Amino acid sequence: MKWFTEQGWEVHVAASGNMDLPYVHKKYDIPIQRSPFRLQNFEAYKKLSSIINNNKYSIIHCHTPMGGVLARLAAKKARKQGTKVIYTAHGFHFCKGAPLINWLAYYPIERGLASYTDCLITINSEDYNLAVKHRFKAKCIEHVHGIGVDIEQFKLVEDEYKKDLKIKFGYKPDDFLMFYAAEFNKNKNQQFLIQSLALLKNEVPNAKLLLAGNGPLMDECKQLAVHLGVAEMVHFIGYRTDIASLLSMCDLAVASSLREGLPVNIMEAMACGLPVVATDNRGHRELIIDTTNGYLVSPGEVELFASRILECIHSRTLREKIKIENVNRVKKYSVDEVGTELNNIYTQYMLRDVNETKN
Repeated sequence: MKWFTEQGWEVHVAASGNMDLPYVHKKYDIPIQRSPFRLQNFEAYKKLSSIINNNKYSIIHCHTPMGGVLARLAAKKARKQGTKVIYTAHGFHFCKGAPLINWLAYYPIERGLASYTDCLITINSEDYNLAVKHRFKAKCIEHVHGIGVDIEQFKLVEDEYKKDLKIKFGYKPDDFLMFYAAEFNKNKNQQFLIQSLALLKNEVPNAKLLLAGNGPLMDECKQLAVHLGVAEMVHFIGYRTDIASLLSMCDLAVASSLREGLPVNIMEAMACGLPVVATDNRGHRELIIDTTNGYLVSPGEVELFASRILECIHSRTLREKIKIENVNRVKKYSVDEVGTELNNIYTQYMLRDVNETKN
């Protein structure tokens, strides 16, 4: 949005909610729901069709599975009149190891809607290769390195500053802090982290697990922490806007999700120089080379996950080695690098065709 505004374009956003957004000339609040079975999505489709047909956009860039479905269907008429449609897939719901129901439900939709897509953007290698191999009929298929991490905001800090931050947030300087930011839902699988911590509670009593975010399974996770005797070691810190400061004071990033496209939370942790212990999935594999800049563990292997955490706790040398590796590796995922990739896509595939009809 910043790029388009700086190029002199008029930028509109259609999404659920009333968040105040920069670089936007007009915002439409439409009731898009994540679940394809919610009736509100039909209302969202009708509103979106009206918005698109009335405004005669030159370019539409849509995101998220349901947003991508509704926008591409709503833009069918507009495309015949020259509108270009870009869709960024933030991680196909069908992927290696995904349940069969995901393939049955989402694969036909994504493959069919590719025909209504001028440029399909994927954010990890597995999705890109899948779309090419299965011959998705988008006019072009591209791969960019995610949505970009701000490496000016998320960066290494000195050890003394890390200790000061721990004290500021109410921790002891020698507490070993592990961090995970995610909505509490089935996919994010925070119970797995709590179970892993329970295996460490006697050996590393100064370990603390910080879980940022809200969601429907938060209470269940709190009850599990009590049941496993680690309630004092698991801190539920809610929705946060100070993630950069929290990561700067932490010692290790952990991630337990079953499915990821290309997780921003891992990129932010890497930019801060943290080692990462994560479940093995498509998005984590894109960022973590096992034993090189972190560890990957199959979902469900609680004991191995706990042992990997212990390795990071007991070896400062390992943490220092990984620190440098992660800071260097994450550079290609920076906002500037991703911005350049998107700039090239817009210029190569879109702007050359619509320059004369620029809003």
